[in-house]
Amino acid sequence: MENKENQIERRTITLKELRIIDELPTSNAEPVIEGYASVFDSWSEELGGEFPFRERVVKGAFEESIQRDDIRALFNHDPNYVLGRNTSNTLSLEEDEKGLRVRITPPQTQWAKDLLVSIKRGDITQMSFGFTVILDRWSYEDNIDIRELLKVKLYDVSPVTFPAYSQTECGIRTIFERHKEAQKSKDKNKRNLEIKKQKLKFMED
Repeated sequence: MENKENQIERRTITLKELRIIDELPTSNAEPVIEGYASVFDSWSEELGGEFPFRERVVKGAFEESIQRDDIRALFNHDPNYVLGRNTSNTLSLEEDEKGLRVRITPPQTQWAKDLLVSIKRGDITQMSFGFTVILDRWSYEDNIDIRELLKVKLYDVSPVTFPAYSQTECGIRTIFERHKEAQKSKDKNKRNLEIKKQKLKFMED
C-alpha cells in the first residue's frame, strides 16, 4: 500500500499581504497571522521537472475539506511547530472570491513570537498548503500539460521560509503517468466507439 504521506503535495505562493494584526481594540487581544494560502485561477510556475505541467486551483476546491477535516497551521510544514488548528478555533479557513483566506492565532511561545517578528520584518512572505487530490482535470495548452485542481483534501497551511514542493521526481511521475493512463483509456474508448459506428454503418449499407 502506498504511504499517504508520499501522496501529499505542497504548493507555495509569495504574498505581499501576509501580515500580523496586533493593533486590535481590546487590550488582551492576541496577534493574528493573516494571508492567503492559495489564490484561485492563478497559474503556477512550471512544475514537474522531467514531466512539466502548470496548474491552477479552481474556486470551490477547498470548500468541503475546510468544513469537514481537521487541519493544522504549521511553520515550514513541521508538525513540531503547530501555530493553530481549526478544531481548536485557533485557525480560521475561508474561501472568498480571491482564494483560501487564512487567519492564525499563534501560541504564546518564544519560537512563535520570533516568527511574528520575522513576518513583520518581511523576512517571511510566503505561505504554502499541503494537500492530496480528490478530483482534478487535465488538458493540453500551449505545448504543455495543464492541471486544474477541482477538489482537494487539505492537511495544513504553513508560513514558509522557502518554497516547499514535497513531490519527489517519483511522485511527479506518478501524477503524470496517472494522467497519461487516463488519457489512453479515453482515447481507446473513443476508438472503440468509432469502430462500432463504422461496423453499424457497414451493416446498414
